[in-house]
Amino acid sequence: MTAQAKALAVHLLTATGAVFAMLAMLEAIQTDWAMMFVWLIVAFAVDGVDGPLARHFNVKTNAPQFDGVLLDLIIDYLTYVFIPAYALYASGLMDGWSGWVAIIVITFGSAMYFADTRMKTADNSFAGFPGCWNMVVLVLFALSPPWQLCLALVTVLTIAMFVPVKFVHPVRTDRWRALTLPMALVWTVFAGLAAWEGFEPIPVVFWGLVLSSVYLLLAGALQQLLHGPNG
Repeated sequence: MTAQAKALAVHLLTATGAVFAMLAMLEAIQTDWAMMFVWLIVAFAVDGVDGPLARHFNVKTNAPQFDGVLLDLIIDYLTYVFIPAYALYASGLMDGWSGWVAIIVITFGSAMYFADTRMKTADNSFAGFPGCWNMVVLVLFALSPPWQLCLALVTVLTIAMFVPVKFVHPVRTDRWRALTLPMALVWTVFAGLAAWEGFEPIPVVFWGLVLSSVYLLLAGALQQLLHGPNG
């Protein structure tokens, strides 16, 4: 297989995320939240591997006719933002006026964040919360907190998209990657199990999901605290 064919294959792999987004949306329309998240987790896994493959096969040089960054952002907005926001509202976790607030601030704020050219830091972390609402909403489904707590979390994380606080990229942030990458894989496994179990996870899955979520949420800020904003 030529270098050009390999690079094109990476673009095609990335594009499968759009298919998984549609499958997730169809499940959401039927209120099958467990299967919706299963498809979102599959899309999340694809998103985790296509970036390293794109860099390895140098897609910018070998398949420049397709903009991999733009393709990735389009799919990420669907799977990270749009579908999870709909699920948060339609599931009843946040309905009424709180649900309207949630879907407006999540979709609007994330659109601005995804278009922000300053979203990456010098060490390839994210500058501000990277709009990973798929992860947040899945954890909310597993925990089933009251709507007031959901609203508070949505508000804080939306504001966090536009403040100078780091959030680690599991693959590209070098510092602590030996811990962060396995933690991201652990989160993916526990998230898949929680969805597969209909969001009634056994204790080990419940606490595994909670602890891995807390680490991924706070690791960047802790690095920034210990090593400074440019560390």
